[in-house]
Amino acid sequence: MSCILNIETSTKVCSVAVSNDAECIFNKEDHSGPNHNEKLGVYVDEALSFVDNHAIPVDYVAVSCGPGSYTGLRIGISMAKGICYGRNLKLIGVPTLELLCVPVLLREIAAEEDALLCPMLDARRMEVYAQLFDRSLKEVRPIHADVVDGDTYKEYLDERPIYFFGNGAEKCMETINHPNAHFIKNIEPLAKNMFPLAEKRIATEQFEDVAYFVPFYLKDFVAKLPRKML
Repeated sequence: MSCILNIETSTKVCSVAVSNDAECIFNKEDHSGPNHNEKLGVYVDEALSFVDNHAIPVDYVAVSCGPGSYTGLRIGISMAKGICYGRNLKLIGVPTLELLCVPVLLREIAAEEDALLCPMLDARRMEVYAQLFDRSLKEVRPIHADVVDGDTYKEYLDERPIYFFGNGAEKCMETINHPNAHFIKNIEPLAKNMFPLAEKRIATEQFEDVAYFVPFYLKDFVAKLPRKML
């Protein structure tokens, strides 16, 4: 097993956690933000001091990679990269929408076996970033920037239940009106929930290039640039 420093800054919540052998041993959260530039460095210092004082070597750094707040993601990823460089650690990118599904699955809220999970992050007006997963976290529909109306998810809702959650879902409650639509409130992407997804990526050796890793928003653009320009 492994010790992972987990960093999450994709929304207004700033959170840092340490997992060791698939157990959360340190967790700090601030829900009053966004103030990642003030809180993140303090929380990371506390986390690293905790593991150093307990003689637990950190093996990996996992960071939420979007979508989400552009500024928040840049702060979190920059911090994660700095730690990886300074301690010679491997970097794990955890997609924010997949992370949102973890507390829903852990709490067994979506009870139906054929139910789909639809994590949503607020974009602007009636636009959200959304993705569809089954209960095994297999992607059913990739990330879209959806302008939500009553028919946006109808083809899926006509077939089976969908659970909507995340800060983008709450503004869609009155718009998505279907008997198979269910809404779960107060689900946020948090560092303490990252380690199951990080452990899965460790098992498959799915690591990021520390030098070239960028948030979700920049990937399409950066992929087109020559390496010498980065």
